[in-house]
Amino acid sequence: MEDKLLVPTKMLDYESQSIRQLIEERGWKKLSEFDRIKSIYTYVRDEILFGYNIDDDIPASKVLSDGYGQCNTKGTLFMALLRACGIPCRVHGFTIDKKLQKGAMTGFVYRNAPQNVFHSWVEVYFEGTWYELEAFILDKTYLEKLQELNRDCIGAFCGYGVAVKDFRNPVIDFDRNNTYIQSEGINQDFGIYDCPDDLLKEHHQELSPIKKFAYRHYGRHMMNRNVKKIRGD
Repeated sequence: MEDKLLVPTKMLDYESQSIRQLIEERGWKKLSEFDRIKSIYTYVRDEILFGYNIDDDIPASKVLSDGYGQCNTKGTLFMALLRACGIPCRVHGFTIDKKLQKGAMTGFVYRNAPQNVFHSWVEVYFEGTWYELEAFILDKTYLEKLQELNRDCIGAFCGYGVAVKDFRNPVIDFDRNNTYIQSEGINQDFGIYDCPDDLLKEHHQELSPIKKFAYRHYGRHMMNRNVKKIRGD
């Protein structure tokens, strides 16, 4: 089981120079297994900023060079780094209601977005347990700024890339536990796949060619501006 969850793929291209160099610089392979997972998780969460890439099917090395990503693309980089460091992992596919994206998506982009947005999280095998890790999607700075802007919110919150029951205290740090930040918006479960390549062969964001072009060349840039504005970039 573990062997197939450690191999590189077209998307999990951890043999690329940039990823090998990053792992060497961070010294992740020298850490204990727990510290390795925790350090990689925190890196992907906070140093790869929340943002929208050109497509879900880009390889991990492209996510790294972009320096930002969302659930699916940051998940690809997370998985590539984990596997390169000997940590078995897999991907779980879903859709989420687009209202979760409201605020990051605005105006024309939000109105024309599909109701069901393609989503995934990463599952990591450690000490005989599968951990569901999702909260790496939003960098901590973005989440903290969002909490500042919504100081009066107590309890559940949905919007701006967040869907949680406890907005003030979401479980976003890994310490032998599951982490979630968008899970309350899930409305369809596609199941578990060995790698994102396999998941995307069967499920992907449903967009017409025109809407896909508009997202790539206009929509995502508008969304990234909204996210940067909240973060204070």
